[in-house]
Amino acid sequence: MSNRELGKVLEIFSATKGSSGLPRPKVEKLVLIEGHGIQNDKFAGDKLDKTVMVIGLKSYSIAQENGIKLENGSYGENIIFDFDPHELSIGDKLKIGDSSIEITERCTICNHLSVFDTKLPKLIRKHRGLYCKIIKSGTITKDSTVQLYS
Repeated sequence: MSNRELGKVLEIFSATKGSSGLPRPKVEKLVLIEGHGIQNDKFAGDKLDKTVMVIGLKSYSIAQENGIKLENGSYGENIIFDFDPHELSIGDKLKIGDSSIEITERCTICNHLSVFDTKLPKLIRKHRGLYCKIIKSGTITKDSTVQLYS
């Protein structure tokens, strides 16, 4: 098994039960449970191939460069990386802390983002986020190391 370090986790978020809308609430840790989802997340148990959404800081930079100020968590992501995960491929596996996830799908343009700015959905269409499934349970915290592995 070969591993290549990609970067670190900058911030983590969860749609905890009782929360609504965007931005997602920031949390201290994400507990990933294989076959279930994120512990205490209101979407856990549903759409297991799309249980974790990751994004890179670049998605926020694109908005900022176009005069759109967003609070982290506004894209609905669970994890923000300090690198651009959109350079990775469907099927790539990431080891984060003691957990592992697999990229399953690129997020489509989301018109819900128009509430921030009508230009936003098109501006970030190639950096909207990536859905992942959990392939090994574990805990993720801010500053967790992210490795690509095979």
